[in-house]
Amino acid sequence: MAMEVTQVLLHAQSIDGAVRKNAEDSLKQFQEQNLPVFLVSLSGELANEEKPVETRKLAGLVLKNALDAKEQHRKFELVQRWLSLDGNAKSQIKACLLTTLTSPVSDARSTASQVIAKVAGIELPHKQWPELIGSLLSNVHQLPAQAKQATLETLGYLCEEVSPDVIDQDQVNKILTAVVQGMSSSEGNTDVRLAATRALYNALGFAQANFSNDMERDYIMRVVCEATLSPEVRIRQAAFECLVSISSTYYEKLAPYIQDIFNITAKAVREDEEPVALQAIEFWSSICDEEIDILEEYGGDFTGDSDIPCFYFIKQALPALVPMLLETLLKQEEDQDQDEGAWNIAMAGGTCLGLVARTVGDDIVPLVVPFIEENISKPDWRQREAATYAFGSILEGPSPEKLIPLVNVALTFMLSALTKDPNSHVKDTTAWTLGRIFEFLHGSVVDSPIISQANCQQIITVLLQSMKDTPNVAEKACGALYFLAQGYEEMGPSSPLTPFFQEIVQSLLTVTHREDAGESRLRTAAYETLNEVVRCSTDETAPLVLQLVPVIMMELHNTLEGQKLSSDEREKQSELQGLLCGCLQVIIQKLGASEPTKYVFMQYADQIMGLFLRVFACRSATVHEEAMLAIGALAYATGADFAKYMPEFYRYLEMGLQNFEEYQVCAVTVGVVGDISRALEEKIVPYCDGIMTQLLKNLSSNQLHRSVKPPIFSCFGDIALAVGEYFEKYLLWAMSALQSAAELSTHIAGDDELVEYTNSLRNGILEAYSGIFQGFKNSPKTQLLIPYAPHILQFLDGIYMEKDMDDVVMKTAIGVLGDLADTLGSHAGSMIQQSVSSKDFLNECLSSEDLMIKESAEWAKLAISRAISV
Repeated sequence: MAMEVTQVLLHAQSIDGAVRKNAEDSLKQFQEQNLPVFLVSLSGELANEEKPVETRKLAGLVLKNALDAKEQHRKFELVQRWLSLDGNAKSQIKACLLTTLTSPVSDARSTASQVIAKVAGIELPHKQWPELIGSLLSNVHQLPAQAKQATLETLGYLCEEVSPDVIDQDQVNKILTAVVQGMSSSEGNTDVRLAATRALYNALGFAQANFSNDMERDYIMRVVCEATLSPEVRIRQAAFECLVSISSTYYEKLAPYIQDIFNITAKAVREDEEPVALQAIEFWSSICDEEIDILEEYGGDFTGDSDIPCFYFIKQALPALVPMLLETLLKQEEDQDQDEGAWNIAMAGGTCLGLVARTVGDDIVPLVVPFIEENISKPDWRQREAATYAFGSILEGPSPEKLIPLVNVALTFMLSALTKDPNSHVKDTTAWTLGRIFEFLHGSVVDSPIISQANCQQIITVLLQSMKDTPNVAEKACGALYFLAQGYEEMGPSSPLTPFFQEIVQSLLTVTHREDAGESRLRTAAYETLNEVVRCSTDETAPLVLQLVPVIMMELHNTLEGQKLSSDEREKQSELQGLLCGCLQVIIQKLGASEPTKYVFMQYADQIMGLFLRVFACRSATVHEEAMLAIGALAYATGADFAKYMPEFYRYLEMGLQNFEEYQVCAVTVGVVGDISRALEEKIVPYCDGIMTQLLKNLSSNQLHRSVKPPIFSCFGDIALAVGEYFEKYLLWAMSALQSAAELSTHIAGDDELVEYTNSLRNGILEAYSGIFQGFKNSPKTQLLIPYAPHILQFLDGIYMEKDMDDVVMKTAIGVLGDLADTLGSHAGSMIQQSVSSKDFLNECLSSEDLMIKESAEWAKLAISRAISV
């Protein structure tokens, strides 16, 4: 097989499609027929110095893919498969991999490093391959530089693959020692030093104990700071990446070093190459993120309960930090607005300035205003653009009192710049800044309005004019209009925008038809703005919104006419369909919300539903999501009448529920099942078997993304509420699924993301219980629920005891306690009295500052006292 593997791997990279496909098939066949031999021969190919580089590299890649996959369920299968592999084969493979680390061919070494880390990721948690780290560390000390480099690279990947609790502290210390020695300036070989610096970046999460020890921490910090001065640019960049990571992982340990770090970063920002300068700015952005989080979490008061005090590094650095950031704003690139993902020093500096403003609030304003005043009218566009960018960047953070006087002076100037400035960059940034003004300083949050009858007309005229400008300027003008409309959302029955409504809508529709609307996200921005203008409109403009319905329907109809399209055009077409479905969704919600317009709108319902069904027939995932959401809105608006669409729509509903690949589509579909249940009530019964079967199947699948599970549970509640006691036929299955999820959700400890997920899971479970109890209320079958009550009370005790529920869960949970008492009456009374924490939980909710929680608790108290007194 050995010779053949080389040939097959060469053919698998052939430019001839047929040859390539043939080779891929043989690899697949070989793998299926004899996996151990297949993997051993790949590792042999990778380790064999006589073989061509490209087959060695591909052999390593195929080996790596046999150990790991993106999808959770597939990854799990591959891990199990490797663990059950014959021990002899595994030893041979590992030996080949370790040998390859000393290869003179860098591609082979690098590939081997990655594969070793993947194997370690599987085996170390199972206490297998205990000698690995030892043998890697012994490599670091004696061999030629290339082997040292490859070994450090492997240690870096290894730290990325395994979690810190898998490696004991003694080994962690040895890894860090080897890595930090490899980084030190005495290391003559640049590649070794670079590999070590990159490895440290991955190993920082393992260094908790080392960062708590003053001497070790000083040593690590000294070596990292030295590496930021290396003559090699890649090492400097990697060293600053380490500093950025340290700033978020070990914020509370930075005080002794912050002055030195300021000097190093300032020098890099002013003098170094862009990749290095960007990381140096990122360090300060990261410190801002940390301090914003701490200040938000604890308000300004650091009492004993805060784990991490705020050191106010940004506040202390302000006098030096702000001028440094303002200088970066003058380093724009000629073509920066044209490129979607452009990121350069000027943008990074502006972003950091914005974070600084959010961290220190009013204190930033006096430091930035002189820069703006000095540069805003200069003949060089760079100075005008930098001044405008600086102004736009500091609008979130400082108080309106501090900013509004400035804005009142600047507004007229900016409106004039947006139409008259000769430079496109300046216009782009001006339109962006106007958007930020309207976002943060306009609307119900602000006492003294910046927009008056006098300047409203001028603002709209200028924005509509700018929507005809180049795509990047037009897109930012749409954004400004979006926030302008949003600010009037809660202003009562009449809006200053009403007189301009028709003109605004017409201009936005014109933008969507521009030849160049595909550039700079312009078409998307125009539709998003149109949606916002409609959403925030008042009853006065309802007749105009109605006139928009046939217009958007016609646009959607045109995208469905059967011309043959290339795949690129098809993608654009389905994107447009998504935007139009989204627009119809907002219109449906708007017109369905009040009786008079709802009545007139209903004449279009059949046609609209027909269009949505045709969109589904096109089978494109993104459109599915938007069309699904729009159908949810239509179901809500049409109520029980929606039943007539179900026979034709049901198969698409089922497809959506089965769409595990694009799990967002699945989640949206689950939400729509809830909307339809609420709309149809008992008319959904004929479809319940199919829907419940699919939902239960989804819950038991390990292929479905976990984020879809909480909405499935709350959907149970919607269905139970809609069909009442008919839900009896699903009760056993639904309750058993809820019970196992409830047990799971009280034993989850983990990071913030996991806590957030746990809360959404609990909320879904509680919503299901609530819907089931309310659905069975007053039916002769309520006694079917009695056996489940003890478990539900136990679940409520469990989450109360853990003390980590958010307000949403608290409100739903106290509601469930009330539902239990309300539906089961005396059967529940005694159980609630015996429950460990019901009384404390109720009292805590009764004294809550959150009105919604308090209201739910008062209702629950009433229901419980009724149940107990029976």
